[in-house]
Amino acid sequence: MYNYKTVFYILGTLQIILGVFMLIPVIIQLVFNELDSGFVSASIITIVFGVLFFLSNLDHDKSIDLPQAFILTALSWLSIATFGSLPFIFSELNLNFTDAFFESMSGITTTGSTILTDLDNSPKGILLWRAILQWLGGIGIILMAITLMPIMNIGGMQLFKISSNDNAEKILPKSKEVSFRLIIIYSLLTFVCAIFYKLFGMSYFDSLTHSMTTIATGGFSNYNNSIGYFNSTLIEINAIIFIILGSIPFISYIKYLNGDKKVFYKDAQINFFIKTIVISVLIIFTFLIFNNSDSGLLLFRHVIFNVVSILTGTGYVTTNYSDWGGFPLIFFLILMFIGGCAGSTACGLKIFRIHILYKFFVMQLKKFIYPRGVFVLKYGDNLLNDKFISSIISFVFLYIVIFFLITALLSISGLDFITAISGAATSISNVGPGLGGMIGPNGNFSILPDFSKWILSAGMILGRLELFAIIVLFIPSFWRRY
Repeated sequence: MYNYKTVFYILGTLQIILGVFMLIPVIIQLVFNELDSGFVSASIITIVFGVLFFLSNLDHDKSIDLPQAFILTALSWLSIATFGSLPFIFSELNLNFTDAFFESMSGITTTGSTILTDLDNSPKGILLWRAILQWLGGIGIILMAITLMPIMNIGGMQLFKISSNDNAEKILPKSKEVSFRLIIIYSLLTFVCAIFYKLFGMSYFDSLTHSMTTIATGGFSNYNNSIGYFNSTLIEINAIIFIILGSIPFISYIKYLNGDKKVFYKDAQINFFIKTIVISVLIIFTFLIFNNSDSGLLLFRHVIFNVVSILTGTGYVTTNYSDWGGFPLIFFLILMFIGGCAGSTACGLKIFRIHILYKFFVMQLKKFIYPRGVFVLKYGDNLLNDKFISSIISFVFLYIVIFFLITALLSISGLDFITAISGAATSISNVGPGLGGMIGPNGNFSILPDFSKWILSAGMILGRLELFAIIVLFIPSFWRRY
């Protein structure tokens, strides 16, 4: 029997950390005189389970191999989502397990979909816990995307190996080398974001929670109207800046601090990401300027904010873009799939895959025009071979198949077409709000059937963990290899 002591040792450590973080909202409860025993009880249960896992696996190996990496990836997010639901269950909201798990999974995967119907009057402890879940999910996916996923060769992620000689046995030592610096950078960006939110008019509590969900590109807000509640140009500009900062590869920050001052200008992924934002804003704004009664400046403000929010999977909203007409909704649906950069807190297909497929398509056209020509496909300084391209095409194909499968299952549960198709897109792309009146920018997911919520929860973790990290666990041949 295969030895998974290292996996459960790490899981125990993560649960202890999660249990400690559950005590932070207690401070807010004391400040706002909302103290109850929910968070303390949830913390004790989580820490006890974590300690049991930790102590029973102290004799684990110091290395981790490929099957352990896949198991760890899946179980870590599933266990955090499960134990993260306890504060919701024990709170005065009296949520059932389905709703609590949905909210927790939405938080830890930085999706931002919510079943809470009255955010304006929800307990401050719960609002902070939602923000903490997204903040932890943001740093978690950064560390996983930089250390584990490149080793697992998932959909082209091997392009982002820290060094060319990385292998499975080096995962833990390598992660220890980069994790500390990434956490410091992530925390510093969160702190600076909170300062500017406060300077621009938010309360201390709102600036804290929104800074955590902004840098995590998660999108949980304390208000039903999201960022639109503040109706502040400066707050929206601050959100745009830090959403973009959270959506670019965090390894670039380390490279910059190590002396590569031009990394943000010469990185092909970052350049394509910025160009995608600019082009998308111009397309939507040009369409709306002839079909909208808002003033040009106000319209441009709404367009740039919501384009950045949807493209990066953040899910903040400032206006009901469902009223903009059919074309913007279809365009937003496309943006949901694209996402941000690999190695960032953003989600979706990732910009680098879209960019590489575009380059591959152009190269194929050139081959038709010049049959005897020799063309080399490069991405940045990396030469891309056929095997690498095949892995990306396979990933995109699987992404589309799962999207339609989720759409079909949501339709079977009784949802209308717009709700089903946008719900599938927003779950697998970890965006947050969908389209239409039910789950659109002015709605929420509370009235969906429980079956739909479980399907969406499955879509969230599939999308967050790059599909293959979950699906491979259900393939018998994978286990027979080891």
